[in-house]
Amino acid sequence: MDKEKMLQVGVITQTHGIKGEVKVYPTTEDASRFDDLKKAYIDSKEGLIPVKINSVRYFKNLVILKFKGINDINEVEKYKKCPLLIDREDAIPLEEGEFFITDILGISVITDVEEELGNLVDVLKTGANDVYVVKNDEGKEILIPAIKECILSTDLENKVMKVHLLEGLR
Repeated sequence: MDKEKMLQVGVITQTHGIKGEVKVYPTTEDASRFDDLKKAYIDSKEGLIPVKINSVRYFKNLVILKFKGINDINEVEKYKKCPLLIDREDAIPLEEGEFFITDILGISVITDVEEELGNLVDVLKTGANDVYVVKNDEGKEILIPAIKECILSTDLENKVMKVHLLEGLR
């Protein structure tokens, strides 16, 4: 398994009960995606551990998962704070113009007048819209809202994003 090609859907935060269930903090936009998830991988210190998902429940902002064949709290205790990954083909299909964050991190960002701004280093979730953090070689950051007025095109093949800087963004 190539971990770089996988997508993170959550992080195991804690055990739940004594029968091997775990609480997962979802790192996916739609937590209900766990309803259709059949398999995943625990990214543990020992490497990737494949698991089959037996049951899914929701509690507050967490997902409670039961893995097939794991029936004891002692078997899952060691997976606290471990990311939960899925194969890319098990991901929810993206809409036109949507991208996985992992695919756009590191991409070069240029303006509509061909000015190089730097590389996209982070995506901030603000509620209204995402904000792209672009850092240049000198370490200076610029924040660009991920809205259609600013993001003109994203070319994953050539790893280039073209943006229009609205007044006041510098």
